[in-house]
Amino acid sequence: MKKLAMHWKILIGMILGLLFGLLMKNLEQKGIVVDWIKPFGTIFINLLKMIAVPLIVVSLIVGLADLKDISKLSKLGGRTVLFYLCSTVIAVSIGLGLANLIKPGRYINKESRESLIQNFSVDASQKIQMAETAKKSGPLQPLIDIVPDNFFKALSDNGSMLQVILFVILLGIGLILVDEKKAKPVVDFFKGLNEVIMKIIDIIMLFSPYGVFALMASLMVEIPDFSTLRALGIYGLTVVLGLFIMAFIFYPTLLLIFAKVNPIKFFKAIAPAQLLAFSTSSSAATLPVTMECVTEHVGVDEEVSSFVLPLGATVNMDGTSLYQAVAAIFIAQAMLPNPLDLNTQLMIVVTATLASIGSAAVPSAGMVMLVIVLGQAGIPEAGLALIFAIDRPLDMCRTVVNVTSDSTVATIVAKSVGKLHHPKDF
Repeated sequence: MKKLAMHWKILIGMILGLLFGLLMKNLEQKGIVVDWIKPFGTIFINLLKMIAVPLIVVSLIVGLADLKDISKLSKLGGRTVLFYLCSTVIAVSIGLGLANLIKPGRYINKESRESLIQNFSVDASQKIQMAETAKKSGPLQPLIDIVPDNFFKALSDNGSMLQVILFVILLGIGLILVDEKKAKPVVDFFKGLNEVIMKIIDIIMLFSPYGVFALMASLMVEIPDFSTLRALGIYGLTVVLGLFIMAFIFYPTLLLIFAKVNPIKFFKAIAPAQLLAFSTSSSAATLPVTMECVTEHVGVDEEVSSFVLPLGATVNMDGTSLYQAVAAIFIAQAMLPNPLDLNTQLMIVVTATLASIGSAAVPSAGMVMLVIVLGQAGIPEAGLALIFAIDRPLDMCRTVVNVTSDSTVATIVAKSVGKLHHPKDF
């Protein structure tokens, strides 16, 4: 009997979790799920986050050391950043276009608006306060934040991924520049450690169907009342439509043009990472699985995937930037008497692009960055409360797009440098 593929196991766990959560919600047994089921989902996410930073450090060092040439690194980095930047700008533009076309804000009536603002005002205030702290910093603060004053302190914080990547890139460059004989023991150590970490990921993934079940069950019992959600349906559909266009039209087109890859085979290969991204809402937590799928199932050389994917999980947030664009227009349409002019919307493109780069690869981080986008455009930040009710399911969807974007760019970059070698079953 053929063994059931991991992505099918995850999908089954997801569906059963949703059904179980719905049953418990109807039976008014939310406490059972929250107290006895949800912790296993939290444990699963923590396991993935636990291995994410060691994976980034080890795989990036091994990948850079294997380049053996600084010019290869500059070529790889330049192409990666170019594709990431272009895809983010296109994502924001698609979001703005759909929001202006569909006008989801006009479907929010006065009663729904007041109810949502009242119910989620505390949550909105917390995000606004966090954003205000970020805005008080100088214009070059993001640049300062990239450079750690203590590497080991940065290692202990998943939110400091860029700091870790900077140090590891410097370490990799050092290994390239020193004598090969002297670098060999260090490289061999990290290559051995890399194999061990990949095996740990395999062990963690055995638990994934159960972890996903717990996450979906807890999501279902904690989701807001459906009567409130109906008022936000058009907004949610606008975001999902934009994400659908990115995932199933834009990325497949890029794959066909630049990598000559069959999109259907590509999506089948990265399905476990996409399903895990959907259930965890975290690009960082999904990173170990994304790297495994892209390297082993798509055929991207580890030299490329170990550089492109960790960087993408930190700075490439297409789904988040698209959502920020739609959300900004939605809140403006719901709360402002006049539509935003072209100049303001163009500034949203710039701000949302930069804000998505600064978003941490963890659940709901984009919400904090959205406050900055709203403030720049002159949109009332209190309107953030309008979208809290359905942010969690939309966060799950946009994380799938973030992961798909990272995988797509890794494949394209690998093809451009001759490092794409499809396995036999691709």
